Amino acid sequence: MAEGQPLVLNYSDYGSLPNEETYNLNNASTPAVLNDSPLTPNKRNSLKIILTCSWINCLLIFIPFGYLAHIFKWSDTWIFTLNFLAILPLSKLYDFATVDVSLRVGQSIGCLLNATFGNAVELIVSIIALSKGEIRVVQTSLLGAIISNLLLILGMSFVIGGFIYHQQVFNQIIAQTSSGLMTLACISLIIPAAFNFAVNGNTFNDNGGSTRQLVDLSHGSAIILLIIYILYIFFQLKTHSNLYQIEEEEEEPQLSLSTVLALFVVVTFIAALSAEYLVDSIRGMAESSGLSKTFIGLILLPIIGNAAEFTTAINASARNKMSFAITIAAGSSMQIALFLTPFLVILGWIIGQDLTLYFQPFETVVLFISVIITNYLILDGKSNWFEGAMLLATYTIISLAFFLYPMKL
Repeated sequence: MAEGQPLVLNYSDYGSLPNEETYNLNNASTPAVLNDSPLTPNKRNSLKIILTCSWINCLLIFIPFGYLAHIFKWSDTWIFTLNFLAILPLSKLYDFATVDVSLRVGQSIGCLLNATFGNAVELIVSIIALSKGEIRVVQTSLLGAIISNLLLILGMSFVIGGFIYHQQVFNQIIAQTSSGLMTLACISLIIPAAFNFAVNGNTFNDNGGSTRQLVDLSHGSAIILLIIYILYIFFQLKTHSNLYQIEEEEEEPQLSLSTVLALFVVVTFIAALSAEYLVDSIRGMAESSGLSKTFIGLILLPIIGNAAEFTTAINASARNKMSFAITIAAGSSMQIALFLTPFLVILGWIIGQDLTLYFQPFETVVLFISVIITNYLILDGKSNWFEGAMLLATYTIISLAFFLYPMKL
């Protein structure tokens, strides 16, 4: 590569993060450049590229069926199921569009775009649920997304990569930073639970146990977490960007910029409609199926938003790019814990919904256990299939516990 030539990310090849020996070989931040494809595809070819970017796009056929189920007032179980399947591929389309834009603007802004849009589906579903006063659905879906990333996605990555390569290594410094940030996020949930126990005793009511003091504590903690997230972005993109450099290889964007922007708009509109119908059907779905809202929010809804992360992380581990898989799983959890959750708390403050950082004690303990075992297994910078099996076993036990949890909320 000639000196001064802009660097272009190759996300499809899942470039690995540099190891310790190469940290000082490339510490300069990648400049933002406008890298447009020399051959802009026509509309028909663009549509073909979008529809064939992933096998999961075959589920797009459920989008009109989800709308019809709502219009003709089918049972809530059908409405939930069809819109659930419809939203799954939308997460992957967000990921595809974000990567295509990232190829134009360089690594630094590309990472920021991935951080912003990586959990767009979770954000849309949570905002709609919050606006409808479904506080428990919002809390459990956020918690479930964190646990799913840490245990299910990371566990499957360890298992797949471990069977293929016996043992894999990854960036230990990034793993330690992720562990510290997830521990901080866990502390932000434990303190409100301890505060509520000290002030009100072990009580929890339908509005999230929100006394005035607990709401104020959550608002203050949310602001602090957002500041930490901003500092983390600055740490990742500026002061210690050499630790997060991704292997650079030439690749051109597949779509024109206008097509990508239009894809963002269309996917957001479709996801918002499907998410609204899905949220409206949760109560009826819970009553007819016997499942609690807690199980639906904590186990089922995270599958929607984590579909893209799941396939990308599995492919990365299969290519022996475990550092990238760790970045996907742990990074997505951090974005939810340090950005999405506090953002929704602040948004609830603005619109008059008392969303707090106080979760049920059982849920707080589950998050603490998930963070502890994940931190323990990734701190050595090595992984194998048996460590993945331990993470999957923990996730299975948690799922079984919430399936049998008697509290119907």
